[in-house]
Amino acid sequence: MHRALPVLFLLLSLPALADSRAPGKRIVENIPEIAPALSEGLQRYENTRAASPAGWAADGSGMLITTRFGSTTQVHRVKAPGAAREQLTFFDEPVRSVVANPKRPGFVFGRDSGGSEFWQLYWFDLTTREVRLLTDGKSRNASPVWSPDGRRLAYSSTARNGKDTDVWVLDLDGATPPRAVVTEGGSWSASGFSPDGRELLVRRYVSIADSRPGVVTLADGALKMLPIDGGKAAFGAMAFSPDGRGVYYTSDEESEFLRLRYHDIRSRRAAVLGGNAPWDVQEFAVSPDGTRVAFVRNEDGYGALHLLDGATHAELPLPAIPRGVVSGLEFSGDGKRLAFGVNAPTSPGDAYSIDLASNTLSRWTESEVGGLDRATFVQPELVRFPTFDRDKGRRRTIPAFYYRPARAAADAVHPVVIQIHGGPEGQARPTFSADIQYLVNVLGVAVLVPNVRGSSGYGKRWLALDNGRLREDSVKDIGALLDWIARRPELDASRVAVYGGSYGGYMVLATMARYSDRLRAGIDIVGISNFVTFLENTESYRRDLRRAEYGDERDPEMRAFLEKISPTTNAHRIRIPLFVAQGANDPRVPASEAAQIVDTVRANGGEVWFLQFPDEGHGFRKKANVDFFRAAVMQFWKEKLIGG
Repeated sequence: MHRALPVLFLLLSLPALADSRAPGKRIVENIPEIAPALSEGLQRYENTRAASPAGWAADGSGMLITTRFGSTTQVHRVKAPGAAREQLTFFDEPVRSVVANPKRPGFVFGRDSGGSEFWQLYWFDLTTREVRLLTDGKSRNASPVWSPDGRRLAYSSTARNGKDTDVWVLDLDGATPPRAVVTEGGSWSASGFSPDGRELLVRRYVSIADSRPGVVTLADGALKMLPIDGGKAAFGAMAFSPDGRGVYYTSDEESEFLRLRYHDIRSRRAAVLGGNAPWDVQEFAVSPDGTRVAFVRNEDGYGALHLLDGATHAELPLPAIPRGVVSGLEFSGDGKRLAFGVNAPTSPGDAYSIDLASNTLSRWTESEVGGLDRATFVQPELVRFPTFDRDKGRRRTIPAFYYRPARAAADAVHPVVIQIHGGPEGQARPTFSADIQYLVNVLGVAVLVPNVRGSSGYGKRWLALDNGRLREDSVKDIGALLDWIARRPELDASRVAVYGGSYGGYMVLATMARYSDRLRAGIDIVGISNFVTFLENTESYRRDLRRAEYGDERDPEMRAFLEKISPTTNAHRIRIPLFVAQGANDPRVPASEAAQIVDTVRANGGEVWFLQFPDEGHGFRKKANVDFFRAAVMQFWKEKLIGG
């Protein structure tokens, strides 16, 4: 009944859907064979890679990083800046949630199977190289946090009932069995142990705009919820100060943005640290001795690193660091160095550190770019285009990163790809993309990456502009971008396409339905095609989280609205070529969402390319699959956007 597919090349049209959709098979429908010249030209772009810091080895033997040198991202160790990397884990599946133990030479990491996101946590002993399963082998486990003495691990797990995400604590030596310390229902995570290990900061996540912090006493499981100024706010990371006298945290209490704050436990007073700049503080770290506090502010997508004195909270000088997205802050165990990663549009992610005594910067990794000339990579321009509505009497504008081909003639007119991020509460940020660089440098395609309303990073009012019945306003923002493109002499308004994944996939489908006469094609990756079926079929542990954003499909009026705006309802308006790509094991947006939009568009006479991987979930992680998908995407753009 099911057809075998060749390993290296895609099959020509497979007209019978029922004949090709099978478990364990890569599904390829209506995708022509990839041109050999295209495959060869992509090879160097396919072999770019990035590295991210994952903490300091407790024995002083160097920095842990994650990077890919085979099929998937694994853990490596680098013993000194610029030294050779040593691969430590070797799995077919990518690893995640790598957290170095603060006292013992080793680390915890997470790994799932086939993109299912039912991660298990493992202990890797750097001395013996032993890998040991810590969790039950079947539930979903994430967000590990070590106690200061390195003996205990707190983490989130669905082990109790499969629906709620509780906070659990285990003893690394197995002296006591793992136990749930927070079982209040909902989605909970641990943030940090107290210095004496007796208490644990926890947080219940309701939505991106509503988090509820608390502290649990581990001896008896008593949970105390902490007061929130204004009654409702978003909270990010939380950490006890090393002396136990206060708590550092980020929140947008009575503010438009996430601020770094310090709460003095004795006086019960909270102070805002680092000023009141109109940008979110995305993460922070406190040195083990409490003498330094580092934080990163998200400024229009770029990361600005700051360092504070732990006692006075005064700003301290830092060396110049590359401009890009900064993440992964972690102080070394002796507090003398600060590790972090930088990912920039023209440079894949790499690991860096600052020596705090000498205030000098060191680069630990220099990730390969497939032998390409880094100088040819395009730096985006941050632009703002006017949209359809007004804010405080002025036309609202939408930020976007604009990648413009640099090698073209001055009078060249370029086709355009609009790339829309997921979330919807995500944010497009200026990081390296081999796909974008190939589009602009090889295919001569301009790329626009907007942060439409509802994106994070621009304040909570902006975040709420697409909630509930305002959902289609973000689609109208793309319509305004089409207007902006039409006014740009270097852009070809007759050759514009849309591309996006997850919620960005919904945006692609909705944009194609609304603006088919102004677009040439679209690519939907793991996208929502019907909000009702999505909410009914997404994994139970995340269903209420998504209802908080999209609306509750159990309410008849909201259900009718969600059906009305869903792409499956409006698929008859999609009159241009569509490419749908999906992972079979996706727990967030089930594969049924892809299947139903493919079937519906085809039933209406539309052209659809379809690709599904049996060993992937919400997005593609394995190199062979990523390469296969990238080649098909570029073939699609060449045929449906650039040609004709």
